[in-house]
Amino acid sequence: MRKINHFGVPTTTPQPGEVYAEGLKVWLTNFNESPNKIEYLRFDEGSWMPELIQKVAHIAYEVDDLAAELEGAKVLVEPMPGGENLTIAFIEEEGIALELMQFDK
Repeated sequence: MRKINHFGVPTTTPQPGEVYAEGLKVWLTNFNESPNKIEYLRFDEGSWMPELIQKVAHIAYEVDDLAAELEGAKVLVEPMPGGENLTIAFIEEEGIALELMQFDK
């Protein structure tokens, strides 16, 4: 089952409170501090993240079984650490990126 966690919105404008994720070459805001659960993403030139993620807003879902969600999916970004006790991956559905988030229990 998928549960909406946040919305990711690419931007080219610096945002208040953004922090740099060096491995991704992206500036991020904390969606937990947004009343509407919006995460702004401002990518550096040369980021390895797929263009779809860099240019189009994404929906992030919490999932119970990341591996099962990835079966048969069009995977954009393979599973990777997304924070403490969190693994994330990105897939494409309906022409947009979806971020799948599995929290360790």
